[in-house]
Amino acid sequence: MKRAVAVADRWAPWAMRLLAALNVLVFLSFLATTVMVAGKARAEAPACSGSDMLAELARQDPAAVEKIERDAAATPNGKGLLWKLEKEGRPPSFLFGTMHMTDPRVTTLPPSAKTAYDASATVVIETTDVLDQAGMMAALMKKPELTMFTDETTLTSLLSPEDIEVVDAGLAARGIPLAAVAKMKPWMLSAMVALPTCEMARKSDGAPVLDVKLAEDAKASGKALAGLETAEEQLEAMASLPMDFHIKGLVETLKLGDRMDDVIETMIVLYLNGDTGMFWPLFRAVLPSGKDDQAGYAAFEETIVTARNRTMVEKAEPLLAKGDAFIAVGALHLPGPDGLVELFRKAGYEVTAVE
Repeated sequence: MKRAVAVADRWAPWAMRLLAALNVLVFLSFLATTVMVAGKARAEAPACSGSDMLAELARQDPAAVEKIERDAAATPNGKGLLWKLEKEGRPPSFLFGTMHMTDPRVTTLPPSAKTAYDASATVVIETTDVLDQAGMMAALMKKPELTMFTDETTLTSLLSPEDIEVVDAGLAARGIPLAAVAKMKPWMLSAMVALPTCEMARKSDGAPVLDVKLAEDAKASGKALAGLETAEEQLEAMASLPMDFHIKGLVETLKLGDRMDDVIETMIVLYLNGDTGMFWPLFRAVLPSGKDDQAGYAAFEETIVTARNRTMVEKAEPLLAKGDAFIAVGALHLPGPDGLVELFRKAGYEVTAVE
């Protein structure tokens, strides 16, 4: 049996949703890493081992890749990471799609984006809270219910006996005793176990994700810096989704094991090519349909992507009015009929892709 088909038989749509959350919520990825690496000794960073699923699928089933490419081509604004925003009477600004990873391939800006970034007066990221770790953690301590169970609930109390075995074994393989994280909300654990070992090692060694690097470089060069959300708002978005949704996500992610590395490597390859419109068509092709939880998926898409897109456009308007802004947000926010590119057009901007 073809490996891509075999993988599809085991993968579940929860992995796709989790990965979308990690690459849309910069704070969730950052916080999970902070929790996991706290107190661990520094070790030599392991090599990344993920494989590009699309390249493999192209060798095994060219017709499937053609179908994915057709679906991607039908996605509005599904090609390109850098977009120019123009409106009469103000200097132009730029919208750039990021990936919340430390991979050097990701953190090196393409030449056109580097030019736009260098010329900008203001750099805007999803949340500037990630730049103040102490302040961020202090703020979260005021609302512990966002990340921890604060009543009698524990993670194991929400799991079936079979799922407890899966979670216990999956966490143990990563050196995390289940008892030590029994009070942690499942989306935090999912973020921790989804990241490749090489990514965790780079972060523990101090390497910043692309968004943080852009913000730190902006401060160092004297640019103004702004955020479109708070860390609390990002966590509240995740916390608002049904608990059953998050529990299933954790279990299915742990079942994937190292295969999650392939998902992330594929996302990186697509990202570097600017193929944002191919994310969803590809994963729909290699993952089960998830028809058993259409309501959960719809809630996820509305809460984690669409609703936040509308908020971002609203919060960005005063910054764009001044012009010369470089807005950097997760690339999954850009494409689609409800993506930022289309929403900025509806707000009266001329939005064009920068090759």
